[in-house]
Amino acid sequence: MAYVLRFVQRFRIAGEKTFLELEKRFAELEREYPSLPKGKRMRPVSGREPVHTLVWECEFASLAELHQALEMLAKSGEHSRLFEQQAPLMLESYTEIYEVLDL
Repeated sequence: MAYVLRFVQRFRIAGEKTFLELEKRFAELEREYPSLPKGKRMRPVSGREPVHTLVWECEFASLAELHQALEMLAKSGEHSRLFEQQAPLMLESYTEIYEVLDL
C-alpha cells in the first residue's frame, strides 16, 4: 500500500523571493543526496490554500519507508540549517500523510 507525505507551508508574501530561493536550495540538496526523499513542489493556482503556499509532496511504497524518510530529513544537518533560515518566513506549516487507495 502506498502513502503520500505532504509538507504544506504558507509563507509571508513580503518574503516570497527569499523563501523560494531557499526552497531551490532544498531541491538542490535532494538532488545531491540520494538518501533524501525527492519531492515535487507545487503552488496553488486555485483552491483552499492561498497562492503564497508551497506544497512539497512525495510518494512512498510503505508507511515504514515514509517514516524512514522523515528520520533522514531530521538527521540531515544541511536540511536543518536550511529549515532554520526558512522557518521565520513561514506563517503556517503542517504535515499531512495520505494513504493511497487502490480501488
